[in-house]
Amino acid sequence: MPTVSQPQTPAALDSPLREHRHRPVERLTDRLETPSLDDRSYRVIKLPNQLEVLLVHDAETDKASAAMDVNVGNFSDPEDFPGISHAVEHLLFMGTKKYPVENAYSQYLSSHSGSSNAYTGATSTNYYFEVAAKAAEDASAGESSPLYGALDRFAQFFIDPLFLDSTLDRELRAVDSENKKNLQSDQWRLHQLEKSLSNPKHPYCHFSTGNFEVLKTEPEAKGIDVRQKFMEYHEKHYSANRMKLVILGREPLDTLEAWAADLFAGVRNKDLPQNRWEDEVPFGEKDLLTQCFAKPVMDSRELDLSFPFIDEEFLFESQPSRYISHLIGHEGPGSIMSYIKAKGWANGLSAGAYPVCPGTPGIFNCQIRLTEDGLKNYKEIVKVFFQYISLLKETPPQEWIFEEQKGLADVAFKFKQKTPASRFTSKISAVMQTPLPRQWLLSGHSRLRKFDSAKIVEGLACLRPDNFRMTVVSQKFPGTWESKEKWYGTEYTYGKIPADFITEIKRAAASTSKTRLSELHLPHVNQFIPTKLEVEKKDIKEPAISPKLIRNDDLVRTWYKKDDTFWVPKANLFVNCRNTLPNATAENLLKARLFTDMVRDSLEEYSYDAELAGLDYSISSHSMGIEIAVSGYNDKLSVLLEKVLVTMRDLEIKPERFEIIKERVLRGLKNWDFQQPYNQVGDFTRWLNTEKGYITEQILAELPHLTAADIQQFYPHLLRQMHVETFVHGNLYKEDALKLSDLIENLLKPRILPQTQWPINRSLVFPPGGNYVYHKTLKDPANVNHCIEYLLFIGDKSNRPLRARSLLLDQMTHEPAFDQLRTKEQLGYVVFSGVRTTSTTIGYRFIIQSEKTPQYLEERIDSFLHNYAKTLADMTESEFEGHKRSLITKRLEKMKNLDQESGRLWSYIDNEYLDFELTHLDASNIKLLTKADMIQFFSHYILPASPARSKLAIHLNAQNTKAADAVTVVENGVKALGLNKDKKDEEDGEVVPVKTEGNGTTPYIITDVREFKSRLQVSAGPQPVKHISEFEELDSKL
Repeated sequence: MPTVSQPQTPAALDSPLREHRHRPVERLTDRLETPSLDDRSYRVIKLPNQLEVLLVHDAETDKASAAMDVNVGNFSDPEDFPGISHAVEHLLFMGTKKYPVENAYSQYLSSHSGSSNAYTGATSTNYYFEVAAKAAEDASAGESSPLYGALDRFAQFFIDPLFLDSTLDRELRAVDSENKKNLQSDQWRLHQLEKSLSNPKHPYCHFSTGNFEVLKTEPEAKGIDVRQKFMEYHEKHYSANRMKLVILGREPLDTLEAWAADLFAGVRNKDLPQNRWEDEVPFGEKDLLTQCFAKPVMDSRELDLSFPFIDEEFLFESQPSRYISHLIGHEGPGSIMSYIKAKGWANGLSAGAYPVCPGTPGIFNCQIRLTEDGLKNYKEIVKVFFQYISLLKETPPQEWIFEEQKGLADVAFKFKQKTPASRFTSKISAVMQTPLPRQWLLSGHSRLRKFDSAKIVEGLACLRPDNFRMTVVSQKFPGTWESKEKWYGTEYTYGKIPADFITEIKRAAASTSKTRLSELHLPHVNQFIPTKLEVEKKDIKEPAISPKLIRNDDLVRTWYKKDDTFWVPKANLFVNCRNTLPNATAENLLKARLFTDMVRDSLEEYSYDAELAGLDYSISSHSMGIEIAVSGYNDKLSVLLEKVLVTMRDLEIKPERFEIIKERVLRGLKNWDFQQPYNQVGDFTRWLNTEKGYITEQILAELPHLTAADIQQFYPHLLRQMHVETFVHGNLYKEDALKLSDLIENLLKPRILPQTQWPINRSLVFPPGGNYVYHKTLKDPANVNHCIEYLLFIGDKSNRPLRARSLLLDQMTHEPAFDQLRTKEQLGYVVFSGVRTTSTTIGYRFIIQSEKTPQYLEERIDSFLHNYAKTLADMTESEFEGHKRSLITKRLEKMKNLDQESGRLWSYIDNEYLDFELTHLDASNIKLLTKADMIQFFSHYILPASPARSKLAIHLNAQNTKAADAVTVVENGVKALGLNKDKKDEEDGEVVPVKTEGNGTTPYIITDVREFKSRLQVSAGPQPVKHISEFEELDSKL
C-alpha cells in the first residue's frame, strides 16, 4: 500500500501555491531495484494533480537534472497539421508568464554550467536539462541551489507558456531547417517511406517533423491563426496526469519532494486518458506480402523483412522477442549471418522487435546489409531466413539459452555504472510511461525475469510467409522507380510479392531437418561468459590522478592504473603500435586501414560471443600507427587480446573477402560526400591545420589500384618494427598489466623502432594578420545547405594562461552566439561555437549549416563578434565571475564511469603531453582571470577589426545556388594564385573574388594546398609537462 506523507516545505521558499499545501503528496515507493554499486536513494511520489515524480538523491553528483516526459507525440498530430507536436516542443521554451524573456531559461542554465534539450517521439515529448548541482563556493549566502532556480523556470513551461507571437515565425523556421537537414538522410527517408506506405487509418503513417509549409504557409492561407492552434493543442493534450517527472540532485529526498510539490502543483490536471491506439494496426492484410524497392541517396544495399508481431507492452518479465532476436541476430557458427557471410552475400545483420505505441502490437524487423552478390541473391537470403525460422519452430524454446541471456543481463545490471545526469533523467522519465511496477523503473527492461516458452512460441508464430513485408534498398536495382514519397521525395516501386516467390518462401518455411541447409543450427554455449567477478575494494582517501609507468624500455612502455573509484569487475586496455609507415602516403594509410578492416572481418564470428558477454575489442589504423583496444569484464580479456594479436600476425588475405571489403570501403568513401555538410567541414579544417594528412578524395584515388596481394605484402612491414605503448586501467593487478605487454611482445615479436624515428605530431601555425579562405562546392546535387567553419587561430594549446582565456571565451559566448545566430537570425538549425584544438594548437571556431551563403554567414559571425566586444565591456563583475564559476564547475566535473576515466587518461598518454592534471590546472588558471585580461585577449585574437587576429574560413557551397556559378566564372579569369602549378588537383580549393576586410587584410584564397602549407611555419611537437621518469614505478610492488 502506498503511504501518504505531508511534505516539509522550506520556510524560505515562499510559494504562491500554498493553497495546495493541505493536499497530501502520495508516496508510492522508495524501494527501487538498483545496481549493486548504486549509492543514490530514490522515491516515487504522486502529486495531488496526479503528476508522478521520481526523486533521486545523489550526494556526490556534480550535475543536477530534471526531465519531463509528456504522453503526447506526433501520433496525436491532426491530419491537417503534421508536425504540430514537434512545433509545440520548440515553442514551449520561448518565454512563460513568470519568466517572459524568451531565453531566460537557457541564460540561467548557461550561467550555472548547464544545458537543455528536448525531443518529440511518437507518443511522448521529452524535455530535460542539467545544471550545476551545488551553488559555487563563493556564491552569496542567500543563493539557493542552481537546481531550484532551474526547476522553477522549467515548471513554468507546463503551467503558463506564452507562445510569444514574436518567436513563432523564427521557431517554425528552426523546425523547417531541422527538416531540411534530414531531407538527404537515408535513415529519415527510408523510415518515412515505410510509414507513408502503412495503413492511413493508423497514426504510424504520420510525417512527424513538420515544415514551414504545413505549419504556417498553408494554414494561414486558409485563414487559420496558427498561434491559436498551437495553444489549443497544448491546452488539449498537456495534462499533469499524462506527465512523468524525474528530478536528480544533491539535496535530501524530503527537500526534492517539497520542491516538486511546490513548483509543479500549478500544472493543471485535465484527467486525460492515456493515449492508446487499439482499433487499427500499421500493417493490415492489404499491406502484407508486399515488396518495396527503394532508391537511397547514399550507395547502400539492404534487405529488410518486417513482421507484425505480438504486443509486448505487459510482457516485461519475459520479453520473448529478446530470445527470438538473440537467435536470428546471432553471428556465430550455425547462424543465418554465418551462412550468408560465407556465401559472400552480406556484411551485417540485425534483428529485433520494436514497440509501435500503447494498444498496438509491435513489429519484428530483420535488416541485412548486402554485398553486390547479396543483392543479386536477395531471394535466396529470404529463403535462408525462413529455413532458420523453421529450425526455431521445430525446436522447443531452450531454457539454457534463456538462462544464458538472463545471466548476462543480470551481471550487466548488477555492475551498471552511472550515466550523465540528463541522459538518466530523460530516459527514466520515458520509462515511467510504461506499465512497469515502480520498483523496477531502473531494472525493468534490462533484466529478464521469467522463461515463458508459450509466449516465445506465439512470437515465432508471427514470423511466417503470409505475414511480412519486404524492402530492398539499392541505387541500381531494379533500375527504374515508379513513385516518389511525398515528404522526402524518395523514389520507389511498390507492389505485391510475386506468387512464385511466395511459393518458394513457403517451401523454405516448411523445411525439416532433412531438407534444411545443414549449416544452420542453434548456437553453442558461450565460452566468454565471465565467471570471476570479484573486486577487491579498498578504502582510498584520494583517487590517484595519474597512472604509473611500470615498464619503460626501448620496445614497450606500459602505463597502469588500478581502478580506485568505480570498483567494477572490468578493465580497459589500449595499445598504440607506433610506426611511421601509415602516414607516409595516402596509399599506405589506405593499406593500413584495409588491413585492420580485414582483421575485424576475420574475427567477426569469433568475437560475437565475447561481445554478447560484455567484452569488446577494436582495431584501427591512424596517422601514428595502429591502435588496439580491448574492454569489458576483465575475466577473459587476455583470451580475446591473444586471438586479436594472432589474427593480426597470421592474417591470410583471401581475395574474395578482400574484394567485398574493398567495395564496402569504396562505397563508404564515396558516400562521405553525401553526408550533412556540417559533418564534412571538419575534415577540411583538420587537413588544412596539419602539416601532413589526407582527405577522402586523396584516399579514394588510391583504392582502385590496390589488390589482396598488396595488403598481404604490406602488413608484415607494418608489424615488423614499432614502438608499443600500452595502458591498462581497471580491475587488474600490476603483474596482469605486465603480462598483457609480454603477450603483445611475444606474439608480434617486433623489432625496436628507435625513438629518434618516432613520428612527431605537428600542426601549422597561422601568422598574426593571417586571413585564409578555402572554397569547395559540395558534391550532392540535391543538398540545399551551405556550411562554414570559421576558425580563429589562438596559439599553443599547452600555454596554460592562453588556454584558460580560450575556454572562458567559449563559455561566455556559447549561449549568446546560439541565441543571436540561431534563435534570432535563424541562420540554420546547426549552429556551433567554441574551442577547437589540433594536436598542438588551440583556436576558437563557429560552424553554421544554412541555406544562406558562406559569405553571408561569415559577415553575420563578424557582426556578432563585433557586437560582443560591447557586451564584454558592459559585463558586470558578478556576471563575469558567474561565467568563471560555471566553467570551473564544468572543468572539474567528475568522471561517471570507468570507460570515461580510461578514455581521458589514454588521451593524455596518446597525445604525448602526459598532462594528467590538466583539468585541475585549467581551473586554477581560469580562477586568476580578470575582465581586463579577457578584454585584452578578445581585442587581440577575436575582434574582427584586430590586425593581429588570424583566421581560416572553410566555405562549403551547395550546388544549386548562384554562388557556385560565380566561382566558375572567376576561375576562368584568374590563374595567378597557383603559382607553381599548371593544373588543379581534385582536392585543391576553388578561386573566388576577394575584397579587403575590416582589419585591413585581404583574404588569401587557398587554391593550391601544397603552396598554402609551404608558406606556413609548423608548431613544435607535444612536450610532456613532466619528465617521463617522474611517472615511473618500475619495481615489482603490486
